[in-house]
Amino acid sequence: MQLKLNGKTAAIPDDRDDELLIWTLHDTLELNGTRYGCGAGWCGSCTVLADNVAIRSCQISAAQVVDRDLITLEGLAHGDTLHPVQQAFLENPLQCCYCMTGHIMTAVAFLNKNPNPNPAEIDAAMDINLCRCGGYNNIRKNVLRASKLMRGQV
Repeated sequence: MQLKLNGKTAAIPDDRDDELLIWTLHDTLELNGTRYGCGAGWCGSCTVLADNVAIRSCQISAAQVVDRDLITLEGLAHGDTLHPVQQAFLENPLQCCYCMTGHIMTAVAFLNKNPNPNPAEIDAAMDINLCRCGGYNNIRKNVLRASKLMRGQV
């Protein structure tokens, strides 16, 4: 089985195709940017992009995404240049940062659809991810900052 992952093809042993995508990413492909959180799809720490849509990798098998273009945190940057969302979250990190990768991936999917959001739209879009440290004000600031970076308004 092969996955289209971060712009490349990744070979997955056939005996791992029913495995949850998060474990395929971690154990087989050694991509550890995607975090395991609740295991039930509630927290969003395991969010990756499939055809530019945010999905929970703890709720889907690798076989279910074979024909989709997958992007993980590791696939956002271009060489040494971080994605604007990564840059914004690096400038203003969350307290413990455990959930940050899921927030970054959710923000990328959201900003691809809505490049100039207002704070209420950000709150509604990012509400699907949890932050146990309560960093929601910083998350909103980071998504606003990333929006400006993506539009060239530094």
